Amino acid sequence: MSTDQEVEGLGARLREHRLSSRYTLEAAATRVGLSPAYLSRLETGQRQPSLPVLLGLARAYGTTVAGLLGELPGDPDPVVRGGAIEPGRAGGWGYRRAGTPGRAMQALRVHVPAGLQDAVVRVHPGEEWLYVLRGRLRLTLGEQVHLLDEGDSAHFDSLTPHRIAADSSNGVELLFLHTLLQSPGGELCLGGAH
Repeated sequence: MSTDQEVEGLGARLREHRLSSRYTLEAAATRVGLSPAYLSRLETGQRQPSLPVLLGLARAYGTTVAGLLGELPGDPDPVVRGGAIEPGRAGGWGYRRAGTPGRAMQALRVHVPAGLQDAVVRVHPGEEWLYVLRGRLRLTLGEQVHLLDEGDSAHFDSLTPHRIAADSSNGVELLFLHTLLQSPGGELCLGGAH
């Protein structure tokens, strides 16, 4: 590439991504199929990578080409339209995203069918807040069982062992907010639902 096509700061970003991924120069180069000397030249700005090299580096570092190029993503649309909650893939529960993905706090509308007992007691870093929209909810926090009716809410530390179940014949629908504090097991809290 000629100098007028060089991407400002690309070499430094490549090095930052490699270091944050905890790769040595040799390990990263091997993973992407480059020589360590060539990767070093990319990181010092002596060379500009091709698109296939950028794609390989982005995959190796768990980012996007846009991230490597230093492009800032636009703000996500703050409006999430309502709709029906589809019956769930996660143990029969139904989920519908009610907030923007990629934020520290996630919002969901959740439907828990009647008679479906959640056998998993969840414990993870973060906080949870829920609000009962329809039906009755049985919330177990530690050793205490709480029955919440329409309009009731609960806010608790997610490190408290907790379990949620419907306590009404038509199930329960709730608004659910959580912060998972980037916990790798965070999706377990939602049974892997998206």
